[in-house]
Amino acid sequence: MLHSAPVGQAFRAFVARTTDAGTRGAVEELTLDALPAGDVTIAVEYSSLNYKDALAATGQNKVAASYPHVPGIDAAGTVAASTDPAWTPGTRVLVTGYELGAPRWGGWARYVRVPADWVVRIPDALSTFEAMAIGTAGFTAALAVEALARNGTTPDSGPVVVTGATGGVGCLGVDIFAGAGYRVIAVTGKADQHDWLRRLGATEILPREAVSLANDARPRPLLPARWAGALDNVGGATLEALVRGTQTGGNVALCGLVGGADYRGTVMPFILRGVGLLGVTSSNTPMPVRQHLWQRLATDLRPRHLADVARTVPLEALPAEIDRMLAGQAFGRVVVPLG
Repeated sequence: MLHSAPVGQAFRAFVARTTDAGTRGAVEELTLDALPAGDVTIAVEYSSLNYKDALAATGQNKVAASYPHVPGIDAAGTVAASTDPAWTPGTRVLVTGYELGAPRWGGWARYVRVPADWVVRIPDALSTFEAMAIGTAGFTAALAVEALARNGTTPDSGPVVVTGATGGVGCLGVDIFAGAGYRVIAVTGKADQHDWLRRLGATEILPREAVSLANDARPRPLLPARWAGALDNVGGATLEALVRGTQTGGNVALCGLVGGADYRGTVMPFILRGVGLLGVTSSNTPMPVRQHLWQRLATDLRPRHLADVARTVPLEALPAEIDRMLAGQAFGRVVVPLG
């Protein structure tokens, strides 16, 4: 096994610790021997900030198994060391999902160590920065595009709704769906981001209260059929409205629950309109599907507006970004440089 840095050499990492005052993170120095066991050590060039990372960094929802903890469910860089001959030093790679950053130490560090079967080779057409500007968020959106198409929702079927449209999955979903030829309806509570969403490809924008049953004590089992499909990042009352307003034979891809994990549903959309409710899980995606989708994300599903979507934020500034995200004030993608 070869190292690009000596085992005892210090490197920077964002480490969350729990005290009597709560769980917060700060930049610290670690050494390679502090990393968990694994087959492949990666010199991380970029990571990103996701909602799951914000929860792990603040001790919420039991995302991290224990503290101290290094968040970061995304990482991209080069192989620094490997006990698996499939991965040679210098190879450009990425890791998203699995247990990275939750519960295992993640990508908010110059080095990360993972099992060999978590590692994906970065397509030649993507830089490490672009891979992390896409990250778990764009990968999830691409999974939704494939799920809808596989179940018959094509650009000719009608418009597709994207909820939580200013978030990471949402904004990349708007971009990717529009690039694939779909007419996109973006749903957001951020009135100041309408022009930005139109630049990404949205042709219509709805306020979040227009796609929700939160204030309806006795909602109708079916709503007027307005869309052929949806990518839902919210869940709860928003998901209820989406399913009831989907056209006959349409599909809703569900990947989030920021609006709640409960579903007060009715079977009517499923048995009268044949609506499909499709679960999307990015963290447990089989490796062949990962490799296939990352190739598509570098080619026909490549987001067209990464420069408008992503911005870089150093490790030291992450606490403020985490607070903004948990307060519902964040938008776009935050990429964290580590190289």
